[in-house]
Amino acid sequence: QVQLVESGGGWVQVGGSLRLSCTASGRTDRSYAMGWFRQAQGKEREFVAAISWSGGTTDYADSVKGRFTFSRANNSNTVFLQMNSLKPEDTAVYYCALDATRVGPLYYPDEYDYWGQGTQVTVSS
Repeated sequence: QVQLVESGGGWVQVGGSLRLSCTASGRTDRSYAMGWFRQAQGKEREFVAAISWSGGTTDYADSVKGRFTFSRANNSNTVFLQMNSLKPEDTAVYYCALDATRVGPLYYPDEYDYWGQGTQVTVSS
């Protein structure tokens, strides 16, 4: 089993920045493909960013490309989502996800085996 814990959410004004963290614990004997998704109130969960198991490949939703950066701490399953130039439409609960078997990056919620509890990000104008 793997447990994921996110942190770093909060309230920020338009144009501000936040850095989300996600740490995997449990059966984490190697690196895994991981992703960030978000779910705004009344909407479906949507893809934000993904990283391959090696950390060598990242990909982003068009809506965040150029503003968000997904990175992994060296030789660990701690990942970060640096979010810059935040907009009101970025307001959502952000979830970290991990897949235990595939190389990644992975783009769909049902491709992931484990999920964190979510962290709220609110961007106020």
